[in-house]
Amino acid sequence: MLAAPSLTWAAEDVVPLLLDHILLGCNDLDGGIGFVEQRTGVRAAIGGVHPGRGTRNALLSLGERRYLEIIAPDPEQSEIPDTYGLRRLEEPRLVAWAAHPNDIKSLASRLAQAGIQAQGPTPGSRKRPDGRLLQWKTLNLEDTAGGLLPFFIEWSADSLHPSADSPQGCTLVKFEALAPQPEALAKIAKQLDLDLPIGKAEKPQLRAVIGSPKGELRLTS
Repeated sequence: MLAAPSLTWAAEDVVPLLLDHILLGCNDLDGGIGFVEQRTGVRAAIGGVHPGRGTRNALLSLGERRYLEIIAPDPEQSEIPDTYGLRRLEEPRLVAWAAHPNDIKSLASRLAQAGIQAQGPTPGSRKRPDGRLLQWKTLNLEDTAGGLLPFFIEWSADSLHPSADSPQGCTLVKFEALAPQPEALAKIAKQLDLDLPIGKAEKPQLRAVIGSPKGELRLTS
């Protein structure tokens, strides 16, 4: 959702080096696309459907190898459990983010050795409207610290990264996390090789600033 005026944002413009994409959840994809277009002047393009996951998406580039994924329930998969509680959202908000490790298989082994529970790497795919198949592998942490830590994604070598041909014009200026115990979160982030800017707050929260032709769009979880 839009950040409240009372929130204080960090002075530095910082984005984690390994950030791949951020997920803006909404209860209706057309509504989410309109929400972003009205505030940025850029209309996200339909990405496709996630079979077996109950969701579909639209994409918008945020610069080189970074993009915004607007994600919503797929009406054709209403029997699938509600990922991220999207159907209950009253307005769009950040629901997750993804990071790209250098080698997802090596990361999985390293996490196992460190006693950090994770699921994967698990293969995934999505067919684009033009019929091309995108493929990837994901690694999901058992404990995401209230949604502040990412899932990890490694794109197939023969899959074009979504940022390359999604609508252009926006950039990710800032991305940060707030936590009740920032020191503890920072320790875990270091184990994951994440240079995630972390601040202190009573409740866990992700915050992002997107630069656009219409100015800054500020999003929170």
